Amino acid sequence: MYGINLSNLTVNLNAERQSHINPIKRSLELPAPLSQIKPVMSARELDEFLRSEFPQVFAGDRRFEISDINSPEIVMKMETGPDDIRPGGTISGPTLFTLADLAAYVLILAHIGPVALAVTTSLNINFLRKPEPGGLIATAGFLKLGKRLAIVDIKIESSGGKDIVAQAVATYSIPPNKNST
Repeated sequence: MYGINLSNLTVNLNAERQSHINPIKRSLELPAPLSQIKPVMSARELDEFLRSEFPQVFAGDRRFEISDINSPEIVMKMETGPDDIRPGGTISGPTLFTLADLAAYVLILAHIGPVALAVTTSLNINFLRKPEPGGLIATAGFLKLGKRLAIVDIKIESSGGKDIVAQAVATYSIPPNKNST
């Protein structure tokens, strides 16, 4: 029988691949671990950006507040109004969806800067429990933050309860950086 030590082969192949990559360029291509990503915008800057670029977010009775930016996640609060309540006395699905989408967008902007053209490409939401009328709290955290794609996990709770009422995963397309080649 012939024996081959594959662990040495793998190490040698990886070393061979890396020897042909410019070390400066390689370091720019590797994303930082999510625990090392730091916000580049404050809650105040994000609020000002949203109010100037997307004033429709604050139409009607909806009031959003970015209450915490702890990298790599954010916490947003939403006070709902009569227009957000559906028959049966619960907060409507579109209201929960809006909060999930906005929380994902705010998380991404907090970490890449004011990029108005970052857009939702996919958002899947699971409605877990009946949310009572009143405030909502969304916690959004990165599953992935790359150069062109961000994937965010969002958990929504009623402000009075401890249970998650909805959970969503959003994927955003990030436009190419004009400075990159």
